[in-house]
Amino acid sequence: KRFLIIQMVLKWQSSHSLQCFYTAVMQGINFPEFTAVGMMDGQQFDYYDSNIRQAIPKVDWIKNNVGPEYWSRNTQISQGTEPSFKVAIKTLMECFNQSGGIHTVQKMFGCELDDETGATDGYSQFGYDGADLISLDLRSTSYVAPVPQAAITKQKWDGATAEYTKNYLIQECIYWVKKYVQYGKISLERKVPPQVSLLQTDPSSPVVCHATGFYPDKVMISWQKDGQDLHEDVDVGETLPNHDGTFQKRAELKVTPDERKKNQFTCVVEHKSGDPIHMILTEEKIRTNSAGTGASRQNHQSSYFKVPLIEVFIEPVYNKVWWRTFHSLVLRTKLFIKLLFKPE
Repeated sequence: KRFLIIQMVLKWQSSHSLQCFYTAVMQGINFPEFTAVGMMDGQQFDYYDSNIRQAIPKVDWIKNNVGPEYWSRNTQISQGTEPSFKVAIKTLMECFNQSGGIHTVQKMFGCELDDETGATDGYSQFGYDGADLISLDLRSTSYVAPVPQAAITKQKWDGATAEYTKNYLIQECIYWVKKYVQYGKISLERKVPPQVSLLQTDPSSPVVCHATGFYPDKVMISWQKDGQDLHEDVDVGETLPNHDGTFQKRAELKVTPDERKKNQFTCVVEHKSGDPIHMILTEEKIRTNSAGTGASRQNHQSSYFKVPLIEVFIEPVYNKVWWRTFHSLVLRTKLFIKLLFKPE
């Protein structure tokens, strides 16, 4: 598999994105067979699954601005999509010569609007068992099939289906982006600064610079050594959602105790809510699970330890642009359902 690492300069441009996630799983596990999640600027605003059988609001700004017909329409769309995804699992199992096990079929699609330039972008892609299956190339208006099992589907979908999907992404999807921005302007355009902590499970493990509680989701975390940007021995994680609609991100630094004594290491967190935050790595600032002499080491009941571990020491995933790899989508979908869904 190929993974593209893209070096980007962070720009606090005014842009908005709408994303939708469909997930179907095998019957017989403690998870709904089908789920649909809508995200606006990284904030979940609606939810549907095959257990509750209806679309429901997750934030006040959508609840207060649309009527019953909106939820009826979205419910019908999800109910109509659900059977095809269940059938797709069985079909793909045959294509991949699988007779058992737990399998998932996923689709994610969405669009983005730059308020300053008016530029738009969109994507639509499917995954099977966490790997890319087939996706739409918006420029050529044709599908890309990275695995031979999707070749027949590509032949069927190229043409009318590709044109229809492209038109939806660049027209109707953008229409709803503008609508949702109007509905949730105060919430979606707020700026909440990150809380930054230095974390370590034990003295021999990497030091984690953890930023949490920030909104919107665009953030840059980097490590410096004696004032110079450090790229080696640094692992920057995925931006992930918190319970309350804010976000978190982490950057690991592999450094030995001797290196820490000889050099000054600094974590730099940049967010549009204010000036960059510089956190100098010192023994006293590290929060850890092991005993020590510093105040932070003694106070194991700090606010960090009250956060579920799944939110902090999250499984590393690959850097991404537009969440285009389904490895991160598998993790995100589980987080959405486990952490964000609360029965109304």
